[in-house]
Amino acid sequence: MTGGKLDKILILDFGSQTTQLIGRRIREFGVYTETLAGDADLSDILGDGKNGAGGIRGVILSGSPESVYEKDSPAPDRRVYSCGLPLLGICYGLQRMNYDSGGTVESLPQREYGAVKVSVTADSGALSANGALFLEAAGLSGREFTSWMSHGDSLGKLAPGFIQAAKSETGFPAIVFHNEKPWYGLQFHPEVTHCEKGTEILSAFVFTSCRCEKSWTMEAYVEEIRAELASRVASAPVLLLISGGVDSSVAAALLLKTLGADQVHLMYMDTGLMRKDETAQVRTALEKLGARHVHVVMCGEEFLAALRGKSGPEEKRKCIGDLFMTIQEREVARLELDDSYFLAQGTLYTDLIESGKGVGRKARVIKSHHNVGTPLVDAKRRQGRIIEPLDKLYKDEVRALGRLLGVDEEVVRRHPFPGPGLAVRILGEVTREKCDILREADAIFVSELKKRRLYDEIWQAFAVLLSIRSVGVAGDVRKYGWVLALRAITSADGMTADVYPFPSKDLIEISTLITNTVKEIGRVTYDISSKPPATIEWE
Repeated sequence: MTGGKLDKILILDFGSQTTQLIGRRIREFGVYTETLAGDADLSDILGDGKNGAGGIRGVILSGSPESVYEKDSPAPDRRVYSCGLPLLGICYGLQRMNYDSGGTVESLPQREYGAVKVSVTADSGALSANGALFLEAAGLSGREFTSWMSHGDSLGKLAPGFIQAAKSETGFPAIVFHNEKPWYGLQFHPEVTHCEKGTEILSAFVFTSCRCEKSWTMEAYVEEIRAELASRVASAPVLLLISGGVDSSVAAALLLKTLGADQVHLMYMDTGLMRKDETAQVRTALEKLGARHVHVVMCGEEFLAALRGKSGPEEKRKCIGDLFMTIQEREVARLELDDSYFLAQGTLYTDLIESGKGVGRKARVIKSHHNVGTPLVDAKRRQGRIIEPLDKLYKDEVRALGRLLGVDEEVVRRHPFPGPGLAVRILGEVTREKCDILREADAIFVSELKKRRLYDEIWQAFAVLLSIRSVGVAGDVRKYGWVLALRAITSADGMTADVYPFPSKDLIEISTLITNTVKEIGRVTYDISSKPPATIEWE
């Protein structure tokens, strides 16, 4: 994608849910990353082993939900082992390197998961110069730190030339180096924010082992993606499905600034599943971006009718996705756009990998996204008529891009909102009554967070209407009201999340305000689950 002038790290994706997080961390260093499927043909990618083709200075082998000893488990092009470039294997990537080099990998009696202590045990004198320098640059020599692990396999016999440099508190290899080649292996995930020394470890590989120079910026990304858009789209019309959230708003700004207001059509669908006053706010925000073709489709009745009787999370998501595209095609026909039009979406990489649409062919489905996994969207994707200019970015990067493009701060700092809207925040069947109840409660929650100056401390906050009622008392009258759950989390990227530690006073006052204002709600709870094991949304 990017010219050969930039130093870059090539990432081979074997299906890990945190693969793109590796790239995000390295981009924060100012170094470009390119991610390919783990088993991609590298014949035209790898160069002479010094700079690589197109400026590649090193290769990272990602984690995976697979096991190397299983039939058809993903394996890299063998050229990666003979190219001479520094290699970093992470979790499955380390196991793959060891297995492919003649070592063994075995199933653990009990998987290592979460925070695990790691002790660096090898004396620097027993390691190659590369290994010793790596440990020194990462600040790991002779110390203990807390890693983040997620694996059920471990190295059995080390391959010839490999040496163990650190072990986990349970006694299994945690860091492995090759004594002759610039190969480094980690049994944990340095890309996850919970991993102590993770940033230093990745930095050591990028700058000390690969000797990369900082040359990657958001300005460089904008220049690259705008050139790519102009080349691919030419003069064809582009229709962006916009929700009014951060992602689609930033995508709109990027398209408008690149292609011009006459070429870009923005379609907003009021599905009846939106937040309070959403439609009016979206129209105002789009006008500020200079949009000329704004098509607002009021289709709440259709969505509520289609959702009637459906209660399963995936069932609701699929229903919404299919209807979303059906209405879009109908409305596009009414617009009389040229058949060559492109469909644009504000899809992020987190949407793709959670839907099993990541770069690696082994990505697992966590949940369907209305604009990613439906048959209709897949058909559009196969036709090559979908543009997703943000599909390599994480939420915080999208916010940075929005600020660079001049998107209003009120929009840029807005908390994420799921594409299926309130339908996945109403557990069970979705009805108009439930939407109205949740809409009002959620508006109170968010408004109070802003008044109390807590909103910007939180990555995402919202309310969830549960599918149960609870007995209560209102005055002297027995009350049987809905149960509402409040959710507020902190996160750096949306891939992992911690519970926001609410001051008790604020949480109690907000809960009381909701039950006093929204008479249908009889009880309020607070969700204290982290991600993992939970997801951010309930459905």
